[in-house]
Amino acid sequence: MQKWEYATVPLLVHATKQILDNWGEDGWELVAVVPGPNPEQLVAYMKRGRP
Repeated sequence: MQKWEYATVPLLVHATKQILDNWGEDGWELVAVVPGPNPEQLVAYMKRGRP
C-alpha cells in the first residue's frame, strides 16, 4: 500500500510559480491551494510518496 507524506507551504502571490517549481523538483505534488491569512498569501497543500 502506498504511503504518503504531506506538507503545507505558504505561497507569496508574486513568487507562486517559483515556489511550486522548487517543491516539484523535490518530488512534491500539489493537492490544493487555499487562501492564506492575508490577501497577499496563499497556502499550498503538497504530498509525495514515501518508500
